[in-house]
Amino acid sequence: MTDWSKCPGVEQIPGKVSGAWLFTDSRLPVSALFENLEAGATVEEFMEWFAPVDEWKVRAVLQYVADSLKAVPVGSLEDTV
Repeated sequence: MTDWSKCPGVEQIPGKVSGAWLFTDSRLPVSALFENLEAGATVEEFMEWFAPVDEWKVRAVLQYVADSLKAVPVGSLEDTV
């Protein structure tokens, strides 16, 4: 599980959007980024559709996930499939 508390550009506020991790200063859940990418959207399309979210926040989330995957030992990924 990803520890979003160390990712710049996101926040979690109890009572705001059911405590979901959100892009800072918004009500947009971080999960919306991944749902849109999974559905085939590009990062550029996502930023166009959700214009209030700054590009640096989207890039920070993607970089944070990429960095966290580098830290996972290869053998442990097999257990999650």
